[in-house]
Amino acid sequence: MTRSKSLIAASVLTLGLATGCTNMNDTQQSTLSGGAIGAGVGAAGTLMTGGCVSCGAAIGAGVGAAAGYVKEKLEEKEE
Repeated sequence: MTRSKSLIAASVLTLGLATGCTNMNDTQQSTLSGGAIGAGVGAAGTLMTGGCVSCGAAIGAGVGAAAGYVKEKLEEKEE
């Protein structure tokens, strides 16, 4: 894939994700963003250490989503 096609694909994906999350409640948004951040961190970590990148991304996504969910529920409890 050429550089311009990659840029267009990334732009379309970003726009689709941004508009798809507008009707989510706070818990859903925190869970989704935690999962996305966790997947990125997990993939990067396993890439640097030489492990299974997809495994690291999957584990990171699960841990991140759980952390986002728990964070939001604790904030709701404080209110």
